[in-house]
Amino acid sequence: MGVRSVGPGTGAALRFVAAALDSRAVVEIGTGTGVSGLWLLRGMRPDGVLTTVDIEAEHQRQARLGFTDAGVPAQRARTIAGAALEVLPRLTDSHYDLVLCDADPHESDAYLDEALRLLRPGGVVILVDALAGGRVPDPAQRDTLTTTLRDLGQRVREDERLLPLLLPVGDGLLCARLQP
Repeated sequence: MGVRSVGPGTGAALRFVAAALDSRAVVEIGTGTGVSGLWLLRGMRPDGVLTTVDIEAEHQRQARLGFTDAGVPAQRARTIAGAALEVLPRLTDSHYDLVLCDADPHESDAYLDEALRLLRPGGVVILVDALAGGRVPDPAQRDTLTTTLRDLGQRVREDERLLPLLLPVGDGLLCARLQP
């Protein structure tokens, strides 16, 4: 389907964070075909609900099939088709334990704004592919995507409300805990 799935290391990290937070409510921006959603669901509480948003309805259809094949009860995964920046403002403030951002990296800054509004105190936001194939730490790389991600990392580091962590898993997971 032309969608790149998270690898096993990234998936295991997502499952771990979801479990460590004892997650009841998780938002995923970028459903893909449901691979990262399955990892998150495996880490969440048995009664936890994943809300996953994607602009491509076909991706979500494939994800729902994957969730069903994996034995995930239908009430545990809520799929919403639409542009993330149009859907996210309709979700409840301070309600979510974890927000995973794995969609258009050019919109990462706006996703972070929405995530900070959606997270409960102590919640965590994770941005996938934060190293952009190793370009972000290379100061010679100045393309738009690289500078966008570099600026985002700096913003997360400098925000006193956040406890940041860059995990060198997959292509980098930029994580931040919203301090209570």
